[in-house]
Amino acid sequence: MGVHISKLCQRGLGALSIGLALVVSVPALAVDTVTVTVDQAKIVQIPPGTRTLIIGNPMIADVTLLKSGGTMIVTGKGFGETNMIALDSNGSPLAESNILVVGDPRGLVVQRGMERESYTCAPRCQPTAVLGDNSAFFNNVASQIQAHNSDALGK
Repeated sequence: MGVHISKLCQRGLGALSIGLALVVSVPALAVDTVTVTVDQAKIVQIPPGTRTLIIGNPMIADVTLLKSGGTMIVTGKGFGETNMIALDSNGSPLAESNILVVGDPRGLVVQRGMERESYTCAPRCQPTAVLGDNSAFFNNVASQIQAHNSDALGK
């Protein structure tokens, strides 16, 4: 019985080493992380030959593939993390990246119980409309921004 188990173990190890060799021989895409601030854009290089970009969750980030220069624009839409896959003209994957969307490092958050207000401090603290803020505060700031933009455009 000991010989029978030994032969089964040898066969199992042989199959395991073949399986590992197959896994190692498949080229893996390196995954890097692009960090962008919410409501801001960042220029990022793309792999040569990229024709299509796929975003896992477009509510977190958006990308625009520029026609020349091998670059794209990544825009932070909402807090969180998603991924992006670059494909060539045949639909084969060229690269995969994680996209991490973070808050403004110059921001100040005032928490009053469950109610939150956000301010951008550069150099003075001014109210800003940020996802997750108390809706009354957010709507008030957003309406002020819209009114300011309308005045600037002469409307």
